[in-house]
Amino acid sequence: MKSILGIGNALTDILAVLPDDTFLTKFHLPKGSMQWVDRETCDKIFENLKVYGLQYVAGGSAANTITCTSIFGMPSSFIGKIGNDEVGALFQSDQAQYGVKSLLLKGKDISGRAMVLITGSNAERTFADYMGAALELGPDDLKPEYFKGYDYFHIEGYLVQNQALIRKAVELAHAEGCIISIDMASYNVVESNFAFLHDIVDKYVDIVFANETEAKAFTKLEPREALDEIAKSCRIAVVKTGKTGSMVKSGDEYHKIEAWPSTAIDATGAGDTYAAGFLYAHSLGMPLKVCGEVGSIIASKVVEVVGAKIDIPRWKDAKKEIRELIAVSGGPDNL
Repeated sequence: MKSILGIGNALTDILAVLPDDTFLTKFHLPKGSMQWVDRETCDKIFENLKVYGLQYVAGGSAANTITCTSIFGMPSSFIGKIGNDEVGALFQSDQAQYGVKSLLLKGKDISGRAMVLITGSNAERTFADYMGAALELGPDDLKPEYFKGYDYFHIEGYLVQNQALIRKAVELAHAEGCIISIDMASYNVVESNFAFLHDIVDKYVDIVFANETEAKAFTKLEPREALDEIAKSCRIAVVKTGKTGSMVKSGDEYHKIEAWPSTAIDATGAGDTYAAGFLYAHSLGMPLKVCGEVGSIIASKVVEVVGAKIDIPRWKDAKKEIRELIAVSGGPDNL
């Protein structure tokens, strides 16, 4: 089985389901965006959220993806930075529980946390993140030996706030021959790091995952045309279109992937799990269309639960459906 290494913000998700957009307006949080907040704002939002009832889940985009690839059976590792506190310990034990080999460095600040505000009938997510120790991860923390022996290297776009870190990471991964993938993360992250992201994708990235708004921010085009444009810069382009599924392209090969049937209540982690399913199928040598379908299957399970962690019954269902799909496609039956 091929292996994967991820790098990202080691964050604990604090989830709250809100009745409407009033809370977002009060704290000046654009719906559907990801905003970095300072310690004071973080504390205020957290205190005001308590009345809604909160759920705590170890998260972070790349960490979610790597947790899922580990559950699929891929040897999976994660690089991040946490604080010397209870939240950091929770994050570390969560990764260990799912079989992830963590390389969690210790920072001076408290561990990072992402407040996930879930609103509307389509369960749209708005993030208010205090990065804490996660923000202290820097290029000097990375060593060549961390990347040795891995077949895939996955990056979350949220990390591009530290361009020196991302550049060194992709250089080290590229030197080791890794297949490099990136999840664009958020449209405002793409907008504020436009030139840098284009440079990194052109030079190093093999697989790009983006949703509709991220793809438009990256290309200034609508989803279908954006897919074509992104595919010119990398080996495989994926544009996720929510309830209508996704589109994948490699060279002249194009596929429209239908969304797998589900009853969505929270979209948290959908993109992260899609990436995990796609990369898992890709590691098995599956056709491009099957990679997208595996991503769609596992994403359909996470939207049926609150948070980014799929429960055991849904994991069993997903593995059964994926096993059947892969078997029909001539892949191994070892999931």
